[in-house]
Amino acid sequence: MSVAKVGAVVLDCPDPHALARFYAEVVGGTPEAEGDWVDLKVPGGPTLAFQAAPGYVPPQWPSPERSQQFHLDLTVEDMDAAEKQVLALGAEALDTEDRSRSWRVYADPAGHPFCLCAC
Repeated sequence: MSVAKVGAVVLDCPDPHALARFYAEVVGGTPEAEGDWVDLKVPGGPTLAFQAAPGYVPPQWPSPERSQQFHLDLTVEDMDAAEKQVLALGAEALDTEDRSRSWRVYADPAGHPFCLCAC
């Protein structure tokens, strides 16, 4: 038996409202804000939460000096269509060398790495 269950995955960022809107467009859900904290209840998944972090410094991928520490894997049916959508929403492609893989690496608008993964 487990001790706990995942309540939320929380991301530090400079603007929690903007980052919650980005992820709402990517994974669905409606952001619910309380000051500098925003919850995004993801349909069929754990809550993503965003908190303001003064002096936030984004991770760099790949970089041992500014490690990503964790990332989100987001499953998609059409990699090319999903890529166009996340780029239009403000994501940045971090790894464009091998387009034949079943995953691609991006940074969200606050610099957190995430992957689009073929299902």
